[in-house]
Amino acid sequence: MKHRTPQPRIRRTAAFTLIEIVITLTIIAILASGSIYLLKGQIDSAKDTRVGSDLQAIGLALQSYESRALRKPTTEQGLKALVEKPTMEPIPENYRAFMKEVPKDPWGQEYKYRIPAQKSKDDYDVWTVGADGQDGNEDDIGNWKASATK
Repeated sequence: MKHRTPQPRIRRTAAFTLIEIVITLTIIAILASGSIYLLKGQIDSAKDTRVGSDLQAIGLALQSYESRALRKPTTEQGLKALVEKPTMEPIPENYRAFMKEVPKDPWGQEYKYRIPAQKSKDDYDVWTVGADGQDGNEDDIGNWKASATK
């Protein structure tokens, strides 16, 4: 009878191979880039929603100003008339501030104001120049778009 000599067993340690690690990191990178892409759309949507809220708040303040001063501020007086008493004519006699400050748009720009309106169904235009900072192009958002959804 032959005796077999025991072969030394090769001991394997439990570990990940380089290929497994690379595949895992690739999958994580793909998922992360997809999430960032989807998140960007949500941020843009949130900015549009904020502009809508700001336009509504400014519109309400303008209505309150008009009910007290019997007219809306002129284009020259601007939205600043909602925060502090105008110094140029027509100066309202029965003045009070209707906002603590005029909000800035989500891109850090001041809202534009014009009376009489050129685009809105209201008697005034209030708008933001949008992300590009250029007035008069398609990314401008104003109360004329908000009026269409009322």
